[in-house]
Parts: sequence; C-alpha cells; structure tokens
Amino acid sequence: MILDHLNLGVTIALAVCGLADMTKVYARDLMMLQQNSYRNERYQRWFSQSGESTNLGRIFCCVALMFLLVERIPVFASAIVGIVVTIAQLVNLCRQHYKKPLAWTNRAKRIYATMWVISAIIAGVVGGLCGLKALCEVIIAMLIASPLILLAANDLLRPVEKHINRKYYNEAASILASMPDLKIIGITGSYGKTSTKHYLHRILEEHFSTAMTPGSFNTTLGVIRTVREYLKPYNEVFIVEMGAKQPGDIKEICDLVHPDLGIITAVGEQHLESFGSIENVQHTKFELADAIPADGVVVVNEDFPYVANREVKNTDCIRYSVHSESGKGVGGNADYVATDIEYTPEGTRFKLVGPGMKAPLELTTRLIGECNVSNLLAAVIVALKLGVPEEKIKYAVGQIEQVEHRLSLKRTPAGVTIIDDAFNSNPQGSKMALEALAMMKPGKRIVITPGMIELGALQEEANREFGHNIAKNADVAIVVGQYNREAILAGIDEVKDSKVKVLGVDSFAEAQAELQKIVAPGDFVLYENDLPDTFK
Repeated sequence: MILDHLNLGVTIALAVCGLADMTKVYARDLMMLQQNSYRNERYQRWFSQSGESTNLGRIFCCVALMFLLVERIPVFASAIVGIVVTIAQLVNLCRQHYKKPLAWTNRAKRIYATMWVISAIIAGVVGGLCGLKALCEVIIAMLIASPLILLAANDLLRPVEKHINRKYYNEAASILASMPDLKIIGITGSYGKTSTKHYLHRILEEHFSTAMTPGSFNTTLGVIRTVREYLKPYNEVFIVEMGAKQPGDIKEICDLVHPDLGIITAVGEQHLESFGSIENVQHTKFELADAIPADGVVVVNEDFPYVANREVKNTDCIRYSVHSESGKGVGGNADYVATDIEYTPEGTRFKLVGPGMKAPLELTTRLIGECNVSNLLAAVIVALKLGVPEEKIKYAVGQIEQVEHRLSLKRTPAGVTIIDDAFNSNPQGSKMALEALAMMKPGKRIVITPGMIELGALQEEANREFGHNIAKNADVAIVVGQYNREAILAGIDEVKDSKVKVLGVDSFAEAQAELQKIVAPGDFVLYENDLPDTFK
C-alpha cells in the first residue's frame, strides 16, 4: 500500500514537472518560429540545419521516456528519472538569455494557446483511456515532439490569420487612400536600408512632417501596423523600409503603399540561403524600382555590380557612388558621387558632387565608414529632389545620431574606442568596417567577430575573404564560435607577412574576457556581426 501511494506521488510530481517544462519549451519553439517569420518551411529548414533535433534536452527526454515505457523498470525509478530530466531542462531554459526574445504579439498568443489546446486534447484522451502513468509518458513525448505541435498549431490557425491580416490590410489601404498628397518613399537593399531610412528621416524632418516604419518593421505586416498605429493625418512624407527573404516580398509591400520615390542601397549576397541566387536577389530588390510611377524617381547604388547592370526604364533613375577608385561606381555611370572622404575618430567629412549643383555640397557627420557615407549620399539625393534647402541638409547631416549596432562609434571612460557593427554582416559591409578600423590610429586595432552567415554556397569563400581583410586591417582578431572559424583562419593564413594575432573563443563572454587582457587606452575595437538565436 505504501509503495502504491509512493508510486502515485512521484507520478503526479512527474506530470507537474513535465507540464511546467512544457510552458518553457513551447515558448522557445514559438520564439524560433517567430524569428522565421511564422513560416513553417523556414522553421523546418532551421530545425534540420541547427542541430536542434538532437539537443541535450530532447535526448534526455528520450531517455526518460524509455525508462517510463520499459515495464520491468519500477514506476518509482522511472518517475524519478523523468522528474530529474524535466527539472534540469526547465532550469536550463529559465537561465537562457536571447538576443531577440519572444514578442508576445496577438498572433504569438494565439499559436501558444492552440499548442496547449492540442496538447490538452492528446493528454486528456491518453490519460482518460490509459491512466496516470500513460499521461506522464505522453507529456514527455510531447516535450520531444513539441516542434510538430507548433507546426500543427500554426497550420490550424492559417485561415484565421489570413482573415485577420486581410482586415488589417484593408484598413491600412483605406488610410493611405485618404491621404492623396502623402509622399511615399520606399527603401530596400541587401544591406544599408535601415540606416538610410533613419538618415533620410532626420534630414527630411527639417522641412516636412515625416513618418517612418520603426525598428525593423520591414515586412508587409510591419508596414500595415505602422500605417494603422503610427501614421498621422498631418504627415507629409512616409518612409517605408522594405525587407525581403524571397521573390515577391517587395512587390507585396509596393502594392499596398504605392511609393512615389525609391532607394535601392545594395544588391549583394545576403540571405542567399532563402533566395537561392544573386539574380533572384536583384529581381526582388528591383521590384521597388518597377513599382515607381513614370513621374517618380528611383535612386540606386552604382557601387554594386548587380545594381549597375540593371536598367530602369519605367521611371527616372538616379545613380550614386562612393567608390574610391573610379568615383563613378562599377558601372561608371553614377550621377552623384562622394569625393574627398576623410575619416577621423570624431566622424567623417566629404563632398557631394552632382548634376546641376553650382558647387560641391560639403558635409560633416559623426558617422564613420564608407557604407555610412553611401547611405547618407542616397538620403541627401532624395532630400535634394524633394526641395530641402542645402543649409538644412548640412545641419541635419551634422546632427544625425549613429544607428545602434550599425558601424556606430562609442568612447568608453577607459579611453577605448568601440566601433559597433554587430547588427548584421555582409561581404561589402565587413570590408568597409575593417577599412574604417584600419584608419584608426595610433592604438591597437582589434576585431571581434563570429563571421558572416546566410550566404549559402558562398559561405566559406566569403568568410575566407573576410579573413584576408582582417589580416590586412587589424592587429588582433578574436574569432567567436566554430561556425566560420576554419574559413576565417584560412583566409588570415593566406595573407603573407600578416602580423595579426588570432584568438579563438567559443562565446562572446569568452571574447570579452580575452579582450580585457589585451585592451589598453587608445585602442580601437570593432564588433563585426553577432549571430542571431537561430544560429549556434
């Protein structure tokens, strides 16, 4: 009798621990689905490539389930194993910190609730038919199979989400239709679009009532939310950042907002894993140019081959360049160019030269790096086209604050200069960041990086080239994690007479510890990229 009560007690305890564990496991799985744009196929691709299917928590749950299913193992012993495993996993999940935690949007709440409804139905049927021990077994099984429950919940809610999204879409379209005089500017590109958006907003607000999509609200749903919640009837200009991970994404946004002007900052090897080819990236980014009306203007970056070789015939096309060699971009057809670029620890000075200008426009900014000059150039050109006086442009450019984690410059109380380019990394941007680092003197130039991601078949080649650039521009390189380490180190080794000191660490915490051992007042530290939670 005592043994029966003891078995019942530990079995109930296991059920409680398992349910508590499920709250965290389901939330983490949902977070990863959210970071994959709520698209099942992207989540499945991440799941298969990330090693998530064989993580320690899932393996230990499999062991616990095995103990529960083997009849010859006493109930008490198997329940104790299950309790230990579920508590250990729960503690581990509670201690995890994420760069981009789950945003509890209404959609996320609906999916989470549906996961629990599915789980409750399964548990209720099994527990009712087979008893408490079988209920514990199915709870552990659901911890193992939580991604399947997540995908099922997302699929079940698809008609609901479609109905809700259509309602919000129509509301946003109605708001925009009620503002016929609103000037709408679309901004897209493989990289640089968020910075360009912020720079353009700061310049235009000197002359117009200006709104923009906040943060990284660069999907159709993000734009819809911005129109419904942020756009005001008195706004004169609306700047729309347009992101894409597959063909048609930009067109979908353009079909909603109908932009009058556009900026294409770059076409490069970003998100090749989802696009498949650079040609697909080009086609998608130029969906913005194709949407601009005949009386509009699209401003494009001539410094990228897959921008320079793409003709635009449906509207006026202005090309710009900051390319230091030719001054006319890779295509040699730039209308506006940045000249006499000079970098200092305080910022950058440069001149803008273009058609119809009586004299070069001399600009000074707190920003550093050729990529920031390029982004500023696009913003200034649009401001000039919209009639913003040059004096207002010069003042605004001088006042622009650095966008966090996008080649922003900071000084620590200890006298160390931090160049923060941690938001994202790409071949062109990383090269520019390292060149900016090389110009900083006289202290040591240190780069901390995990390398570049989402480059598909170009992953190894691009990170090897990244290693070349590190060897040429840095004194110390701290390479974080294993993901790209081999390619980066190979690239560094290929540069003859390189004197860069290389340190390999497994985490950013370890990188900070190593940095503290070598950094001194007057040194410069570049943080180049920071892997998202979807990468190990």
